[in-house]
Amino acid sequence: MNGGVNSRFSSARVIAVANQKGGVGKTTTAINLGTAFAISGRHVLLIDLDPQGNASTALGIAPERRSPSSYEVLMNGLPVPEAVIETGIADFDIVPSRVDLAGAEVELVSAERREFRLRDALPAVGARYDYVLIDCPPALNFLTVNALVAAHSVLIPLQCEFFALEGLSLLLKTVERIKQNFNPGLHMQGVVLTMYDKRNNLSNQVARDARDHFGAKVYDTVIPRNVRVSEAPSHGKPVLLYDHRCAGAEAYMHLAREVLRREHGEVAP
Repeated sequence: MNGGVNSRFSSARVIAVANQKGGVGKTTTAINLGTAFAISGRHVLLIDLDPQGNASTALGIAPERRSPSSYEVLMNGLPVPEAVIETGIADFDIVPSRVDLAGAEVELVSAERREFRLRDALPAVGARYDYVLIDCPPALNFLTVNALVAAHSVLIPLQCEFFALEGLSLLLKTVERIKQNFNPGLHMQGVVLTMYDKRNNLSNQVARDARDHFGAKVYDTVIPRNVRVSEAPSHGKPVLLYDHRCAGAEAYMHLAREVLRREHGEVAP
């Protein structure tokens, strides 16, 4: 139905960062992976599709700068480039989110082409970006469905805590349904383990279980539990700029290199 996403716009790779469970490091992964890509010389756009707007806040985008936003893209058919603002980080832009995006979930129920709203707005991006990252809300709703229909792949942050794998099957079933009905080119980009504490037996067990279940889809790089990663959003910065020497920042740079290497055979600087 409606073909794959590749013909819709030029060379940008679109990755949805998704997990219906909150507090797993989804937004942190989206903003720091985007920053790492930009540092490595790629042009990156982040679409904040979470009504909480945490990605926008974490990148220092004040509320008064968030208009137009991803709401206008979804509900008013605004082309994505018209909602783009600069983050202050070279080669890293954002489509911000406002709280009124929460109403889009209800409004989309009766909307025409409700699953394709984001995808329909993306062709205008053209060749401006190498990567488009979509920060999804912590829910399997029409916002997440729009992200998955628009994406080439989905990256799943998985926290190394109890119940981490519970409920993940629902996300994978959703991905499979999207693939069958709307976006046949969609695939799993990979699973990234977050909030890892090597001193914690539970973290080690979750990591083992994830690798047993997903095999090579789990990235070798793990994101450690790190206080600097937690502090960075309150300063409106990715941890890569807040403290580039901390363990969390180094891990996200390693993750970016691994993503590029696995996807394109590239090695980032």
